[in-house]
Amino acid sequence: MSAAAIQQRLTDLGITLPAVAVPAAAYVPFVQTGNLVFVSGHIAKQPNGEPWTGQLGLNMDTATGQQAARAIAIDLMGTLQAACGGDLGRVKRIVKLMSLVNSTPTFTEQHLVTNGASELFQAVFGAEVGSHARSAFGVAQIPRGACVEIELIAELS
Repeated sequence: MSAAAIQQRLTDLGITLPAVAVPAAAYVPFVQTGNLVFVSGHIAKQPNGEPWTGQLGLNMDTATGQQAARAIAIDLMGTLQAACGGDLGRVKRIVKLMSLVNSTPTFTEQHLVTNGASELFQAVFGAEVGSHARSAFGVAQIPRGACVEIELIAELS
């Protein structure tokens, strides 16, 4: 898909991609090896840039978790755009997402929370490029108390 077509889909969805976030610890936002780009985990952030905190099953429901995962997907695309030299048309495939959901031991809808990100990648890149392998885990805590963290692997042309 062309960069222009991807930009049009983003515009139609009312999405403006952010600049690459400055890492909060000793790591880099992404690493490319061959045609694969590994994008470091991004935590959920509120529109004001503060961490989107909460624990699924305690003080956050699945629908809110999906919104947080969608927000992460937007941040991931901003980082991916930087990794592509500004040209998201170079994305040949979203290969895999790994999602960590801050949740109680009894919460079992991590996969549904992660759909917030997966569905957005499919909407932006189309089913052929945006569909991906995925893991979704429930975890006891995420840095800064965030409700969700997601990392991404993509193949570039």
